[in-house]
Amino acid sequence: MTPTTLPEQRRILATALPGPRSVERQARRAAELAHGLGTTMPVFIDRAGGGILVDIDGNHIIDLASGIAVTSVGAAHPAVTRRIAEQAERFTHTCFLVTEYDGFVEVAAALNRLTPGDHPKKTALFSTGSEAVENAIKIARTATGRSAVVVLGHAYHGRTLLTMSMTAKNVPYKQGFGPFAPEVYRVPSPYPYRWPTGPENAAAEAFAALEEIVTTQIGAANVAAIVAEPIQGEGGFIVPPPGYLRAVQEFAAEHGIVFVADEIQTGLARTGALFACEHEGVVPDLITTAKALAGGMPLAAVTGRAEIMDAVPAGGLGGTYAGNPVACAAALGALEAIESEGLVARAREIEQRVRPRLEELVTPGSVVGEVRGRGAMLALEFVRPGTSEPAPEIARAVVEHCHQEGVLTLLCGTFGNVIRLLPPLVIPMDLLDEAIDVLVAAVGSAR
Repeated sequence: MTPTTLPEQRRILATALPGPRSVERQARRAAELAHGLGTTMPVFIDRAGGGILVDIDGNHIIDLASGIAVTSVGAAHPAVTRRIAEQAERFTHTCFLVTEYDGFVEVAAALNRLTPGDHPKKTALFSTGSEAVENAIKIARTATGRSAVVVLGHAYHGRTLLTMSMTAKNVPYKQGFGPFAPEVYRVPSPYPYRWPTGPENAAAEAFAALEEIVTTQIGAANVAAIVAEPIQGEGGFIVPPPGYLRAVQEFAAEHGIVFVADEIQTGLARTGALFACEHEGVVPDLITTAKALAGGMPLAAVTGRAEIMDAVPAGGLGGTYAGNPVACAAALGALEAIESEGLVARAREIEQRVRPRLEELVTPGSVVGEVRGRGAMLALEFVRPGTSEPAPEIARAVVEHCHQEGVLTLLCGTFGNVIRLLPPLVIPMDLLDEAIDVLVAAVGSAR
């Protein structure tokens, strides 16, 4: 990456945050945009790249969000922007279902090569993560002739009707939007920190609950798919205990159920493996990707066993914008950067650098109950001191402190009490250190 293509890679507080120009723009936003569109940090961005977001007031904000795990290669990586410009000059759209182009096929071939397993694979491209999950269900239902879908507690799979139904958290994702899609069934998530009988029992007891619910309440012969995030994202960066995902995969295979790994947030180097299910040695039947796939452009995919992917007749999959040529060009650049720059290893380096500092915050009486995650997908769960009672107000205060100091962090978790860290994998390490300094100070002020 050429340094001159990036904003200056240092934190600069030119004004209070938000600055006066962003405040003005917020007034216009309020007048023009639907209220239901939320915001995390009310600043308008002018430039971005590496680990920095530059707002219209000249503030340089350290990015620990990556657009929610999207800009893993940074928000202006030359391998991405160059390919976007070249493709946009040639054509921006034809609809692949009408007339074809190489980029769509090249992205599919790359995903067939990179996703876990050496079995024959095929891929279909879409525009958003929700679309990918929804189409994975369509494929699984067609392949099996069954209708039921099993998901986990604390899951997040999207905002469309089906994926919203699959999502666990009510506010803000489901409240007032029902009735929901039928034939979606929820089983307990193995949430080690909050498992009633202790973390050491989470894997076995959660799997036993899944097995019982599927066999006695739903009927295994009625289940098309079990869908799981290898690390639950919006639910709070919950890492399943060792052995759980493998047991679920084997149970699915035994009963002819399609096992779907939702890797939309975890996939493509984020967790220190190319795909998070690789940490558990799990090879899913279908895997969904989006977010980091195209460096900020809207692109998503379902990749899986060829015989399952081919179950849907011609014309049953697609969409007007699915696999847009500019987005495909961006994806080829992002995948090139991930492989050529060793970003899987870089995610592990980020964890090695950051996690020990975060774990120092977990002490008796601390507001931090647990640090968890993998690679550059790390989180802190906030609790009331001396208890495991969720403390969303403390998490919000820490986030606000960070924002005032020019470090962008995100909240998540079913209880709204988890701060998640998703830095770009290309962030300079000194900038990352500085951001963690600010976060640690913010936690200290919240004690």
